[in-house]
Amino acid sequence: MVSKVKRLLIGRPMKSNELDHEKLSKVKALAVLSSDALSSVAYGTEQILIVLVAAGFTAIWYSLPIAIAVLGLLAILIFSYRQTIFAYPQGGGAYIVAKNNLGIPTGLLAGGSLLVDYILTVAVSASAGTDAITSAFPSLHNHTVLIAVTVILLLTIMNLRGVTESASFIAIPVYLFVVSIFVLIISGVFKYLTGGAHADVPEIGAAVSNVSLFLLLKAFSSGCSALTGVEAMSNAIPNFKAPAEKNAAKTLMIMGAILGLMFTGITLLAYWYGIMPNEKSTVISQITESTFGRGALYFFIQAITAVILFLAANTAYSAFPLLAFMFAKDKYMPHAFMVRGDRLGFSNGIIFLGVLSALLVAAFHGNTEGLIPLYAVGVFIPFTLSQLGMMVHWYKKKPKGWQQKFVVNTIGMLTTLTITLIFIITKFSSVWVAFIFLPAVMFVFYRIHSHYMNTADELRICPATDKPMIKGSTVVVPVAGVTRAVLHSISYAKSLTENVVAVYVGFDEEEICKMEQKWEEWNPGVRLIVLRSRYRSILRPLVKFIDTVEWKTATTDHITILIPQFITKHWWQAVLHNQTSLFIRSYLMNQKDIVVATVPYHLHK
Repeated sequence: MVSKVKRLLIGRPMKSNELDHEKLSKVKALAVLSSDALSSVAYGTEQILIVLVAAGFTAIWYSLPIAIAVLGLLAILIFSYRQTIFAYPQGGGAYIVAKNNLGIPTGLLAGGSLLVDYILTVAVSASAGTDAITSAFPSLHNHTVLIAVTVILLLTIMNLRGVTESASFIAIPVYLFVVSIFVLIISGVFKYLTGGAHADVPEIGAAVSNVSLFLLLKAFSSGCSALTGVEAMSNAIPNFKAPAEKNAAKTLMIMGAILGLMFTGITLLAYWYGIMPNEKSTVISQITESTFGRGALYFFIQAITAVILFLAANTAYSAFPLLAFMFAKDKYMPHAFMVRGDRLGFSNGIIFLGVLSALLVAAFHGNTEGLIPLYAVGVFIPFTLSQLGMMVHWYKKKPKGWQQKFVVNTIGMLTTLTITLIFIITKFSSVWVAFIFLPAVMFVFYRIHSHYMNTADELRICPATDKPMIKGSTVVVPVAGVTRAVLHSISYAKSLTENVVAVYVGFDEEEICKMEQKWEEWNPGVRLIVLRSRYRSILRPLVKFIDTVEWKTATTDHITILIPQFITKHWWQAVLHNQTSLFIRSYLMNQKDIVVATVPYHLHK
């Protein structure tokens, strides 16, 4: 049943040689890897306005110069990451760049920040998409967490079906969103130029007495949330069709151009229409209503905006598993993240991402505004470290024309470092948890790495001196009665060696006498040892007996504990039986350096 459900949800298993068919063209890659960055248009301008309105309605004109600064930063990041793509075509982005040029600790900080950021990406996207739905249908406000978690579940299942299939599904709504936003911007600009917008808006340059540099910096840092997801191309280069680095670079440039135009248009319309942030209606919702009214076109744009905000999470679903694979390959995350699933994706990374982001949405009660500052600071740390790493890379390698590339990355590093500091200073109350969480994540990385290295040291052999030791064999069979399961186990034990002993633990004399009598009547050719337990414990006397056997025979024999276990036909029948054999096996496997084996006997009714 489980297998059938899995096949229905995920699809047929794919052969390893079908991996090349899972590579993305530029058209599909733009949809999958740009959905996060493009969707930020839906809340980037809103985040600027939320900060500015604290100084009054007149201060909203500052959104225009702040938007210009954000666009400048976008251009710097696009050109910087284009250089990163060609310098490190194997992917990995900030993690690989920082690790190779700045050292392992810095690489772990950059990569760890990105991993956390991808989890936040899914949570923010699901929450923002839910906000778009509840703006159109206010009666759904009380169900935001349920809607967001349901969407995360659907996205997780979709990505488990494979990169190509998820890309084919995502491409249509992403391109519909881009077209819809451009239609909205063109219609809104036309309406404004023809005198259709009558809002009284403050003039550009109007004096606002209570606007401080701190407030403007805070608004700028909030607007920079529109730049999250720009780095995804450099992380997911292996997902592109050959030539991967050239296709990734072209897709990055196209994404930058589309994002810049959409962000500019939405910010201008918000200013011209005098839009004010509203808990019940997003900025996009208000602009659309002001342009088209609350008709069919309004609901279509709201719907496609909600869809793209949900699908923005797919950028994380594409990049997180690849980055987790690289961490696992370097032994800083569990090796399970290196395993490809039935559909050739890194399914453990996809499931892990879905579960953690759903928990985060539930913890924040679907509050997008509460997640965005932490989300943005998580991505600007790797932005900065990546640029610094590329500066070191160019200085060390000194390829032809390296000076110009060095200057680009230097400007990028100084800019993103400034933004990071602004974020920390202006939004410390929202991002302080990062200073606890990121060191904790790095500590976990080091502990995992230490475990793998220690395990490798203990398991490593010297081929010249370490040879197999030939010993005899002593088999101990714990028995609870005279049954077919015991018969099956003793038959197998005697096929290995004649040195077999059965052990029975009894609680009272009457049942001990009955067991001894049955065993004598059966006479399987194996001696029965009876252990008396005053405290009704099976494990304690059994372990003492095994210790005695070890003391007597460990130097000459391998000791095997052979545990009989019957397996019920249906899973629910197992609940009706005690699981003593499982407890014995679990305890001995964790406490003793002996062979522990189970001999199953399957029931047929």
